[in-house]
Amino acid sequence: MDTLVDIRRLKKHFPILGGVLRRPVGAVKAVDGVSLAIKRGQWLGLVGESGCGKTTLAKTLIRLWKPTSGHIYFDVPDVVKAEIEMLESQDKNGSKLNSLLKENDLGTFSSSRVRSFHRRAQLVHQDPFTSLNPRMKIKNIVAEPLKIHHVLSGHAVETAVEELLDKVGLSSGQLERYPHQFSGGQRQRIAIARALATKPEFIAFDEPTSALDVSVQAQILNLLKDLKREFGLTYLYITHELLIAESVCDYIAVMYVGKVVEMGKPEEIFHTPRHPYSQSLIAATPVPDPTRRVGRIVLPGEVPSPANPPPGCHFNPRCSRASDECREFEPELKLISNDHYVACFYPL
Repeated sequence: MDTLVDIRRLKKHFPILGGVLRRPVGAVKAVDGVSLAIKRGQWLGLVGESGCGKTTLAKTLIRLWKPTSGHIYFDVPDVVKAEIEMLESQDKNGSKLNSLLKENDLGTFSSSRVRSFHRRAQLVHQDPFTSLNPRMKIKNIVAEPLKIHHVLSGHAVETAVEELLDKVGLSSGQLERYPHQFSGGQRQRIAIARALATKPEFIAFDEPTSALDVSVQAQILNLLKDLKREFGLTYLYITHELLIAESVCDYIAVMYVGKVVEMGKPEEIFHTPRHPYSQSLIAATPVPDPTRRVGRIVLPGEVPSPANPPPGCHFNPRCSRASDECREFEPELKLISNDHYVACFYPL
């Protein structure tokens, strides 16, 4: 599979303003140098504790927020990315480099080009009740992307909306209803239908089943599997439910305080985690399998603030194996085995 989404050294910092003049006195480093590739047709799971930067990463990748630095490539040939990396390594800030970045790096796109890009990439938010306009009928909510992007007009829009609702398991008889007249699972289906309206290639899901009952979660996940198979979609799936990530995702990335600390296939991440944080995360997950035993790992201290992360490896204050090297230098993601990457000087 070729790479569809490729982010390199991506950073998203939010300024902390202080003083009478409200000048920047610091920054919340929500995403701090993340490099990640998502292959076409892949279902990538992004896991980690609350506040580690998962949602910020998704919104920056989709370009709802402009990145502080780094690159976001969407369906860009490898030869073009390699040429940009070569020019940057040579410190050639010339017209050729700027031209390549303006043409291929989402982080440099103008608002009009970003709007055009959103036809190909969509985001499904965590809470559908807050992401759906309570004053709009369902037919208008689902039709809105079609009208904004000038995909269809007139009677064709109504037909497309009915087909989209049918795809997600809702009927055309519900078109005249408002969001508050639906259950949580039905509202999430409406949000998915809206995301599918422009026939995107890539969809990011921000914990789409976290507020749903277990039975409804299963229905939504089965729906996502069917849609992925039917339309050839690529997913970024953010979740706290590690068991869900293990069961549906093709690849897993683990985040901690704005950084990806481990990436690999589900069987590697959940059965042989190599990063100390991944090990503690997996050990804290209840497993409904009596043959699979995991010991409890109690981490000392608290998760550091992204406004003031510790130097070196961000996990070093809570790691029992941390050395002076961990406290001074920041480890990079390194290939441990086939498609298994770990950002640790002393992987387990």
